[in-house]
Amino acid sequence: MKARYLIAAAAVLGLAGAASAADAPTAKPAEKPAASCFLSRNWSGWRSPDENTIYLRVNLKDIYRVDLSGGSSLLTWPDSHLVNVERGTDEICAPIDLQLTVAQDGVREPLFVKAITKLSPEQIAAIPKKFLP
Repeated sequence: MKARYLIAAAAVLGLAGAASAADAPTAKPAEKPAASCFLSRNWSGWRSPDENTIYLRVNLKDIYRVDLSGGSSLLTWPDSHLVNVERGTDEICAPIDLQLTVAQDGVREPLFVKAITKLSPEQIAAIPKKFLP
């Protein structure tokens, strides 16, 4: 009979412990930073300091850095054209949203975007003036 009381007491204590653990606040997972998107129609210019980086001017004051995987030397030529083919919406949020090609005198090379980063005012100020779009 004593054993039944001990088992019942242990069960009650176990349930009480589980209830207090459920009431305890849980740690929230780290929140992802909000995606920094822009519309391709708001893109007004570009410059490239090297064959793996492109700076895009968006909405007059915003600058985005586009990092390329295996870029192109055509990006640094003075009369090159940068072409983006839109598929679906014109919202640019992720590398897959840009399908870029660089063209110069009939030569076209596809570009593969690795990352798109909106730059802070401090990062923009650090870019040499000749590379600002």
